[in-house]
Amino acid sequence: MVDSLGVAVIGFGWMGRVHTQAYARVLHHYPRLGLRPQLVTVAEEVPGRAEEAAAQFGFTSTTRDWREVAGDPRVRAVSITAPNFLHREIGVAMAEAGKHIWIEKPVGLNTADAQAVADAVARAGVQGAVGFNYRNAPAVETARALIASGEIGRITHVRVRLFSDYASHPEGALTWRYEKERGGSGVLGDLASHGADLARFLLGGIESLTADTAVFIPERARPTGATAGHTRATGGELGPVENEDYVNCLLRFASGARGVLEACRVSVGEQNNYGFEVHGTEGALFWDFRRMNELGVSRGPSDTGPSYQDQPVSTVYVGPGAGEYGAFQPGAANGMGYDDLKVIEAHRFLRSVAEGEPHGATLPDAVRSAAVLEAMVRSAASGAWVNVPDA
Repeated sequence: MVDSLGVAVIGFGWMGRVHTQAYARVLHHYPRLGLRPQLVTVAEEVPGRAEEAAAQFGFTSTTRDWREVAGDPRVRAVSITAPNFLHREIGVAMAEAGKHIWIEKPVGLNTADAQAVADAVARAGVQGAVGFNYRNAPAVETARALIASGEIGRITHVRVRLFSDYASHPEGALTWRYEKERGGSGVLGDLASHGADLARFLLGGIESLTADTAVFIPERARPTGATAGHTRATGGELGPVENEDYVNCLLRFASGARGVLEACRVSVGEQNNYGFEVHGTEGALFWDFRRMNELGVSRGPSDTGPSYQDQPVSTVYVGPGAGEYGAFQPGAANGMGYDDLKVIEAHRFLRSVAEGEPHGATLPDAVRSAAVLEAMVRSAASGAWVNVPDA
């Protein structure tokens, strides 16, 4: 007997749609989950958008006021995919109403916001999952296992990159993403938050860092109507871009390893160029999100050990033994995609609800990522190395 779990989605832009599709697919890939998500209600303030979502995906009700979700006894779990400035208020309210929450990163505008949501989840005794989806890629989980096993020796340094062109057009609309009051940071919260999580996921705690930021497109046109995604706006009143387009950062890990984290939202010619290179004393690992199911591995033959100089790199096509790959494809080199990572995330969230213990990325992970981002902000302002609390 599979128990039904009423779920709501708050905010139905692109990410709300991705969460909804993940709920719809999760039992296809994880039939033994033990919970069947039921799409109860969708909350979206843009007129007509919630109704379109209900018609397409089968939500039984709609609302323009997310507060109605907190009082709905049919809803036991909530996806929070609204803009950043609403994360804290919604997250705390849903936890206090006894709802389990799956919330998108960066969980508010700063560490205090993320901590407030984490504290509310802990007080309420509910489960809280966070949308750090790139750690769910089977190749990334394989890389983490290889690092932990010592396959490439002691880790010396890592480079994490997140380059995108979604904001590179100068006619991109001046939405909430570019405002400090509603968006908080810019590329820090949007992309570098993933980078900070990946770096910690692979190598452990970050002790200190130094960072530099820049705004390359200082003005954009204000939109004249509702926006979704990265809309262009022409003819509107120009306003200032208040947060950063670019960040580069040097990292020092608690393990003694060193790192570089670089992120940019205005990189012309880069379409989701996300990935990392991890170097150890006996080998290296290479991953590119655009070739998500491949992992570059350099390590010496098991019988002779590493050759160090001129050591070759092999491309490994991940297969059913890697992470959650087997829930999606029967054999290596069959492709998985971005939406599959969110299905994995949905499964781990729902499994947490079913079992009463966390699986996957949690609110404490979001707090630690936010602490790294705030350290970057302080460092960029001062030009100095800054310690990161709770490495």
